[in-house]
Amino acid sequence: MKKNNIPIDNDVRTEETQGETTVDNEAAEAEDETEAAETEAENDVEKDPLEEAQSQIAALKDQLLRTIAEFENYKKRTIKEKMELIQNGGAKTVAAILPILDDFERAVADESEDAAAIKEGTRMIFNKFVKSLESIGVKQIETEGQDFDTDYHEAVAMVPGMGDDKKGKVIDCVQTGYTMNDKVIRHAKVAVGQ
Repeated sequence: MKKNNIPIDNDVRTEETQGETTVDNEAAEAEDETEAAETEAENDVEKDPLEEAQSQIAALKDQLLRTIAEFENYKKRTIKEKMELIQNGGAKTVAAILPILDDFERAVADESEDAAAIKEGTRMIFNKFVKSLESIGVKQIETEGQDFDTDYHEAVAMVPGMGDDKKGKVIDCVQTGYTMNDKVIRHAKVAVGQ
């Protein structure tokens, strides 16, 4: 019977040893986790607030320098674009007027003696020129029968004795005025009733 007890005791001891090993493993794991947490806490404590502030300052300084560089590039680009517009801005106007110049060259080269034909040709070139100006936004200021408006008209003469219905009205246009894109580029010189 002793033989039977020994194996039983061995089995019990094995089970007890296995239980102790499991407990020891769990205790070791818990101890490792505690050490890891303490190490993290020490790292957090070890980070000096001054060092954190300096790293934030360095990051913000870098961001500021990049923003300043981008802004400087933007300024240079816009200045370059403005210069190109100033230098080449008249190209659209010149391109619109060149066909009229061609018409004038043909009219000058024509050796016709017919005054009516020359006058009609000149009128056609004038109409073409007016349409070309309108295509680039230039319009004639209306003066006939209009009230005198200092925003569009410049009085060069006052005409007395025109009656109450003509008082403050444009009587005659001495020089035509023009607007470009609704901005006055030349005031109309007019005679105003008094």
